[in-house]
Amino acid sequence: MTITYKDAGVDIDAGDLFVQKIKPYVKSTFRPEVMTHIGGFGGLFALKKYREPVLVSGTDGVGTKLKIAFLTNRHDTVGIDLVAMCVNDIIVQGAEPLFFLDYFATGRLKPQEHSEIVKGIAEGCRRSGCALIGGETAEMPSFYGEDEYDLAGFAVGVVEKKKIIDGRKIRPGDQLIGLASSGLHSNGFSLVRKALLEKAGYGMDDLLSELNGKTLGEVLLTPTRIYAKTILALLKEFDIRGMAHITGGGITENTPRMLPKGTAALIRKGTWDVHPVFNLVRKKAGVDDEEMFRDFNMGIGMVLAVPAKQAEAVMKKAKKLGEKASHIGEIIKGKQVVKYS
Repeated sequence: MTITYKDAGVDIDAGDLFVQKIKPYVKSTFRPEVMTHIGGFGGLFALKKYREPVLVSGTDGVGTKLKIAFLTNRHDTVGIDLVAMCVNDIIVQGAEPLFFLDYFATGRLKPQEHSEIVKGIAEGCRRSGCALIGGETAEMPSFYGEDEYDLAGFAVGVVEKKKIIDGRKIRPGDQLIGLASSGLHSNGFSLVRKALLEKAGYGMDDLLSELNGKTLGEVLLTPTRIYAKTILALLKEFDIRGMAHITGGGITENTPRMLPKGTAALIRKGTWDVHPVFNLVRKKAGVDDEEMFRDFNMGIGMVLAVPAKQAEAVMKKAKKLGEKASHIGEIIKGKQVVKYS
């Protein structure tokens, strides 16, 4: 008896069809520096216009937020999350995102459905100004459950050596500007699912008054905000001395990552709008502020440290660029921690 690769669960024809479906999405992200074609073994990218280029790289995944995509059968937003989690990490060092590569693995490839994932990745790349120049699709039968998949990716950016932002210039008296998140972003979903789905018993199609009448699935799948273009524009005009991407670990754990020795961050609660989904999670999980600020972004996706005399102008410019910006605190003397008031 002959057993083919398709009999074993890997459909090469489906893989070829998948590549054809995603080609337009991928090509739409190309920058002038891209020297590759879709389907090659490696992505080629020519560095231009930099005198002392320093490459900055970041890698991440979407985490258990993918479980929400499985439950809703909606797959066009998690790709945006994937790009956002990587690009937002490298932009805090002042790097311009150049290109992105993804890794997609599933038990059985479904070209039509799974091309929506790449469509989202391409959208994330366009929002951040980087090119999707490569990736890997792995069909792994019996390794993943029915209709399940996993995503990972990495971004590469570049910054002039003399313009690297590493927090060394931060001083007591500098002010902290918070750029609003779009919601949960891609962190804390294990607790979210435990509190809202298992404990509270909510379903993805439930319309909740606490969420301004939106379905739970719609709110949970809101993609992570990408700050790359805003940050690059701000860097051209202002002395941004440090930045923190608020991801897993929340404001409490991520803000200190930009602080030099001898400084601390004083965050003033109540100085920005907290997305209602956080209050819902807090209520159903029964946890306190300390836990919430350590697990979630609490409505702030990016924190900027700027000189006091530039704070108002930075907020005004950020708002002009489409961000919700708030003056959330300041730098004080201390031991590289966050203090709340």
